[in-house]
Amino acid sequence: MFSKNGLIDEIRARFAHVDNCPFQGDRVFFENAGGALTLKSAVVTSTFYSAIPDNQGRDNVAAAKLMQVIAKAKDDMAVMFNAPSGHFFVGESGTELLFRMIRTAVVESAEGGNVVGSSLEHPATRSAAIRWAAITGKQYVSVPHNVETGSVSAEDYAPLISSDTRVATILHTSPVTGMAVDVAAVAAVIRARAPKCLIIVDGIQHAAHGQLDLAAYGVDGYAVSPYKVFSRHGYGVAWVSGRLEVMDHDMLINGPAESWEFGTRDTGAYATFSDVVDYFDWLGSQVCNSKDRRERIVAAGTAIHKHEKDLTDAMLHGIGNLKGVADIDGVSVIGGVDNPLREGLVSLTVKGKTGQEVVTALNDQGIRTHVRKADHYSGNILDPLGLQTCVRVSMCHYNTEAEVALFLGVMQGIAAEG
Repeated sequence: MFSKNGLIDEIRARFAHVDNCPFQGDRVFFENAGGALTLKSAVVTSTFYSAIPDNQGRDNVAAAKLMQVIAKAKDDMAVMFNAPSGHFFVGESGTELLFRMIRTAVVESAEGGNVVGSSLEHPATRSAAIRWAAITGKQYVSVPHNVETGSVSAEDYAPLISSDTRVATILHTSPVTGMAVDVAAVAAVIRARAPKCLIIVDGIQHAAHGQLDLAAYGVDGYAVSPYKVFSRHGYGVAWVSGRLEVMDHDMLINGPAESWEFGTRDTGAYATFSDVVDYFDWLGSQVCNSKDRRERIVAAGTAIHKHEKDLTDAMLHGIGNLKGVADIDGVSVIGGVDNPLREGLVSLTVKGKTGQEVVTALNDQGIRTHVRKADHYSGNILDPLGLQTCVRVSMCHYNTEAEVALFLGVMQGIAAEG
């Protein structure tokens, strides 16, 4: 989509190291699920605030400005996530914030009952839910994901939700299969059977692909990792509903009851997330004429989805005289070829080669991908498929069909060797 209207060059110009690694040289970046490219504006903002010696909450001009920056960032988050209520805060990482929200939800929910999650989930939610269910004497119930589609549905959750379900976790998009989950539909099934259930969502993999809408999900907690959505490492962003916000949680004695933050936060973290929201706003202004900021952000998410589908379709089905991976002998695609749940990611295997061998061969040709192993991160996805490894090729909206063509050319040679 962006290539056809000439917008792709403007998009790529806003990101650092879009086609060149300072350590390797020229390369194609297809490792976005491991951490997306960083906005140049976020680099500048981060550098500026890292040099400020002042803290928030003091009686001086600098401190007042820092508080304004944080307040603006929280307002920006509310627009991007479409969260008219609830509370945003930052922490160590998306994983740390998920652990904290899940711990609070499980510990403070009614005694007994069960905690429900799915086998699709990243250990960020699954580990926390299993740990705190055991500590509090609640049963942990695992919803089996669909091995063929690489996702999980409301219909999969429904039989395992009961009136005794206290807490439920949902993965918005799998970082291994690349398939999304209909969070609103899953949450609706949970609410129908357990109205008081606290629902926590891992949105870390989904956020870079746009289309966030907390008002439509009906959940109680949502977390993202900003380094996977065009910002930088070193912090996570979480949202809690009004219901979860006021539950007893870790906090300083006699501190503000609604505060979920510990210590003096990095103002630069908040400020760089405002850069992310500004970017979505700018992109939306390029593809629609609305004067409403939220509508522009929604338009950006829609356009991102269309462009990334063009990229994954090209990778799967080919470009020009280049075969797509679906038609290259010896290559198998995880989650099926024509899967409408796919979000910018293709995971595959090559007959006769390990995932690491394929990743190394691609890297030797300047194409950055990643191997997923049947370990504590990805075994839940790969073990049922009988796989030890797979190759994750993850794209984002600043990638191009020309980059996909380079990948396909190299993959044909790798598969032929296999």
